[in-house]
Amino acid sequence: MGFTCGLVGLPNVGNTVICNALTRSKAESSNYAFSTSKPNIGVVDVPDPRLDVIDRLVPAQKKVPTTMQFVDIAGLVKGASRGEGLGNQFLANIREMEAIAHVVRCFEDVNIPHVHDKIDPASDIDEINTELMIADLETLEKRTTKLEKLAKSGDKDARMQIGVIARLMEAFDDNRPARSVEFQNPGEQTFVKTLSLLTVKPVLYVCNVADPSEMDGPLVKQVKAVAEAEGTEMVALAGQLENELLEIEDPDELKEFLDAMNLEEPGLDRMIHAGYRLLGLETYFTVGEQENRAWTIHKNTKAPQAAGKIHSDFEKGFIKAVVYNYDDLVQYQSEPAVKEAGKLRLEGKNYVVQDGDIMHFRFNV
Repeated sequence: MGFTCGLVGLPNVGNTVICNALTRSKAESSNYAFSTSKPNIGVVDVPDPRLDVIDRLVPAQKKVPTTMQFVDIAGLVKGASRGEGLGNQFLANIREMEAIAHVVRCFEDVNIPHVHDKIDPASDIDEINTELMIADLETLEKRTTKLEKLAKSGDKDARMQIGVIARLMEAFDDNRPARSVEFQNPGEQTFVKTLSLLTVKPVLYVCNVADPSEMDGPLVKQVKAVAEAEGTEMVALAGQLENELLEIEDPDELKEFLDAMNLEEPGLDRMIHAGYRLLGLETYFTVGEQENRAWTIHKNTKAPQAAGKIHSDFEKGFIKAVVYNYDDLVQYQSEPAVKEAGKLRLEGKNYVVQDGDIMHFRFNV
């Protein structure tokens, strides 16, 4: 699994339409609040042309791409942090996600009412961020009450943790999410993780437009300004169009359609790639007669931990990894030729896996 991403937004912004396109599902989509009463979950293959090339050069019985999971979470409304609408359920679902894809409405349509009767992307973003920060503030206040008693008794960890909470609360006072606060000390970083804060999660802003021609319009520019200020990722796509693209099975016909729309690739592919960048993810491959497979890891992952993605025994009994890169395979066109060229390497426990590495693990359990 690549990563788990929750699609969030105000009601009627297009979460379910985009989730349907991502996962080829047929989830309920209606023009009224809370039409998504339960999360719609779908797993989607991560597009990576390198796996197709590998499968051609190193034939196997099957080809297995890496995947990511999208969860379409019910639309949030003002007061969700106090349980309004489906607030409690909404917030609980977000806590389970690795990242948030914040879908923002950037289209006008009189047939689809906006909860505030106006299209204002920056205001919509602020409303959701505020609700998440209010929920986090409640979490911090509850934890502070417990820690103050320990701190008075001289507990050093409790004092450190109170200091961390103070910095987070200061950020909230400045209308900044928890992810904007940097903690260098490992102990502080570990403590922040235990808090399970909503606003510490990475956010990808997804502008849902009516037509590709609007991808650089004034509404999208509002979202782009927010994303740049936060130092995060943003993509614009036409959710309804993405559903239509899924009906085109012929690759040549799809390319012709995309060219006509001045698009290099489907918006959903751009969304997945942006999510990878956001979370600092990369891909390595394993090849063999049985299967050629892509695996998702975080950047700077060492070889034993990468092996552990396949099976925990691989990590526990790791000895060495036989490694070469995708570029080597493309250059020499086969594994035997890569070996003959002296490009196969034996790497140990401290080897940091690189994006595009092709690996065979040696282990003993």
